[in-house]
Amino acid sequence: MNSSSQWIEIQGDGGVFGAYLALPRNPAASGGAPGIVLLQEIFGVNEHIRGVAEQYAADGYVVLAPDLFWRQGARIELGYGEADWQRAVQLKQASSVAQAQADIRAAAQALRALPGVGARIASLGFCYGGLLSYHAAANGDVDAAVAYYGGGIQNALERAGDIHVPLMMHFGARDSHIPLDAVKKIAERFDDRDNVEVHVYTEAEHGFNCGHRASYRQQPAALAHGHTLVFLSETI
Repeated sequence: MNSSSQWIEIQGDGGVFGAYLALPRNPAASGGAPGIVLLQEIFGVNEHIRGVAEQYAADGYVVLAPDLFWRQGARIELGYGEADWQRAVQLKQASSVAQAQADIRAAAQALRALPGVGARIASLGFCYGGLLSYHAAANGDVDAAVAYYGGGIQNALERAGDIHVPLMMHFGARDSHIPLDAVKKIAERFDDRDNVEVHVYTEAEHGFNCGHRASYRQQPAALAHGHTLVFLSETI
């Protein structure tokens, strides 16, 4: 990848936590590079998430992926086997969405303060991180937001009125975790919003963007990445 990366520390609510920072190798143009707060699945800032960070850094963004499970253990990194799935669910159950939102706010502030970062940043999240990206938009912590297969967004639509920044959501039509009825409910809630896009990929399951999963699908992953790059280029 055409980027450089390192772990940094962020002062959060109740302690210091780590975040994986990926930088573009090429210097930013005048005004600085746009930033992305990258929000993990329930498997931690693992190889997949670090790879996504480096991918978007190669696309010209400064990317910061906070370790949102730091209260349960620093830099927990899981794969996608059965034992890791069970551990990931335990971590999610032991975590707090409210605390995660506070951590994301701290990460967004830290990202904005980094040298070479421009005035505008976005959040980009997958699965659990997709839901958190939605909340980051509602909280006004970012200037745009992207959510991949964000589980639970359909249960947080009371926050739709709080979202005033551009929002893009990606879903798979064959997602066994997020039924199409839920996706339809989300799309209908934002139907009158010109700054909200909902993309549904016909052959995609949950986790279709992750090459480490059996559910990975190259075509929808490529399409979603392209949609996201265009969206980010237009919003931040």
